[in-house]
Amino acid sequence: MSTAEQSYGNRGRILVLAGGLCGAAGVALSAAAAHLGGAFVGTAASFLLMHAPVFLAAGLLGANRALRIGSLILLVGLLLFCGDLLARDFLGSRLFPLSAPIGGTLLIAGWLVIAASALVRARS
Repeated sequence: MSTAEQSYGNRGRILVLAGGLCGAAGVALSAAAAHLGGAFVGTAASFLLMHAPVFLAAGLLGANRALRIGSLILLVGLLLFCGDLLARDFLGSRLFPLSAPIGGTLLIAGWLVIAASALVRARS
């Protein structure tokens, strides 16, 4: 395996790992929302579950660099957005000022980069 293939493989594994962890956290938080309540836990669970397949697909397909970059932007946005919602319910305070809006903006940007990745030509 070449260095380029190994480097891509590691990046792909990171996204697959992120997908698995988001899926597991989403299921666990769905159970917590059902049993413990919390105004924001259910929303965080939904966001984690709806984004988990994106990371799995991007990690397994890895069609181009733009797709991987968009996925990483999406991951950072998801961590900030869900982290803030969970901090509000479990800690009683925000993660940091503007963390949810910054995370939401990154989620939108990540999706736009993923969409733009369809327009990028693959290198031969």
